[in-house]
Formats: sequence, C-alpha cells, structure tokens
Amino acid sequence: MRKLYKYTLVLLLLTLYIQAEPKINRFVCSSQPLPTIKIIDKPIHFGKQRIAMTKAYIKQHYGKKVNTIKITPKIIVLHWTAEMGFNKSFQRLNPEKLLSDRKDIAKASLLNVSAHFLVARDGTIYRLMPENWMARHVIGLNYSSIGIENVGGRGNKKDDLTKAQRQSNIKLIRYLRGKFPSIQYLIGHHEYRQMERTSLWLEKDKGYRTVKSDPGAKFMREMRESTKDLLLKQPPR
Repeated sequence: MRKLYKYTLVLLLLTLYIQAEPKINRFVCSSQPLPTIKIIDKPIHFGKQRIAMTKAYIKQHYGKKVNTIKITPKIIVLHWTAEMGFNKSFQRLNPEKLLSDRKDIAKASLLNVSAHFLVARDGTIYRLMPENWMARHVIGLNYSSIGIENVGGRGNKKDDLTKAQRQSNIKLIRYLRGKFPSIQYLIGHHEYRQMERTSLWLEKDKGYRTVKSDPGAKFMREMRESTKDLLLKQPPR
C-alpha cells in the first residue's frame, strides 16, 4: 500500500511539473548569421589625440558633450578617394591631423578625415577603425554613419571604380546591415546635403558645406538595385 502511495505521488508531481514547464519560444533569437565576407584589419592612427579631437568636433559641430566617440550607425555613406593608389589613399587617412592641402575644411577642425573601410581596386576590403567609432567623412552626419572609401575616382570626377570594388561594396553593405540593424539609410557622398531634411542631420555651422561628386549616380543605382531587399532608404529628394 505504501509503495502504491509513493508511486501515485510521483505521478502526480510529474504531471504538475509537465503542466508548469514553460513553453519554449523558438523565435526568441531572431538574429541571422552575418554574410560571409573577408575583411582585413589595417588600423589608421587613432590615438588619444585623435579621440580628443573627435570629442571636440562632436561638441563644436553637433552640440553634444560626450565621454566616448562611440556611435549608433544609422547610415552607410559610400565614397571614392580621388586617388588611384591604395597606399596614397591610406596615407591621407592615417595621420591624426588634417593634411595641409585640405584648406577647404581646415577652418571647421584640424581633425583629419577618416573612414571605417577602404576598398582597394582589386576589391580587397580593409577595416581602418571600429565601425562604432565616429569618423570624419561627411558633413552633418558623422555621428550616425559608417563611411566606406573606394580607391579611385580619378580627378574627383569619373566613376572608374572596378567590378571587384562594386561587388565588395555590395557584400560590405549586406554585412553592415546584418551587424547593425539600426542602419536605415544608404547614401552616396554626393547626396549628403539631401539629409539636411532628416532628424539625423546635426551640423550647427550653417556655413560649413562642400560640393561632392563621389561616388556618382550610376554607382548608387547599382548598389541600391543589388541590395534592395534590405529596404534601406534613400535621402529625401
């Protein structure tokens, strides 16, 4: 009788446990694997001085006093370097302070221009700095954007970017969108002023603007057509 009682008690406890066990939500984790992509890390010089200058830039141009230069990426901005060699392109971005021939933007800050990625003519992708650090590559939008530079654009006029670069840009856009779901926009550098109509525009100096032609309408059409499933927005027209 005692054995029967124990057996009945065990069955009762087991039944209660099964009923109380929470159901597993198979869709709790919605993250998808990032696209396969080869990225070579080749850091530009980004020491204490450059970080301090970046913080000062953020305060002066965006009115934000920050403790770090980390950003939440919401825009991908595509560029060309207007240099035909990888080493020359890299060396323009590497120093902490602006080069002497950039008088067009020197008044705004002596912080050197930078970008998160540099794509060589053969399509090799180099990461120059962490994607969630602010780079100086586009007026008004640095605080929410990732910059991708492409070696080329001879004379700063001609879209001479290679097929390999085009394929690498498509892969990189997909990789970044997968890594940062916060990204909403895909724009070309030449389109940056159209973003003044959005809440992401932060530039406080109304006289600080430049005219850009990179990477051109054709390149951007190709990039958007090849990544249209990502539903990235264009700048307002």
